[in-house]
Amino acid sequence: MTDSDTPRILLIDDEPSIREPLSEYLEGQGFAVSDAASAAEARSVLRAKSIDLVVSDIMMPGEDGLSLTRHLRETSNIPVILLTARAEDTERIIGLEIGADDYVVKPFNPRELVARIRTVLRRTQA
Repeated sequence: MTDSDTPRILLIDDEPSIREPLSEYLEGQGFAVSDAASAAEARSVLRAKSIDLVVSDIMMPGEDGLSLTRHLRETSNIPVILLTARAEDTERIIGLEIGADDYVVKPFNPRELVARIRTVLRRTQA
């Protein structure tokens, strides 16, 4: 696999205790990972880098992950997987209705997240 074939993931989470180890884990699984602590920081990364998939927390200070997902659906075809600690059906449904490609509830198994990332990438890059 060449560098250009390496899937580029943007991981957005305001909690360093989640973002940093998850970023390292995803890199160990063969992804090129950029990370951001906020939606504003994520928008900067998206302007500067080519990204294949976004993994975003929903509940963040300032702009939340749902708003960012809505923006991504309006401006790009980048797939989005939402992460949240809230497991209510309503929130999952809203996330999927506004354009998320998948939804993962915290706490989650990192291997499951990798499997979901690969599935979404397979589906969207076919």
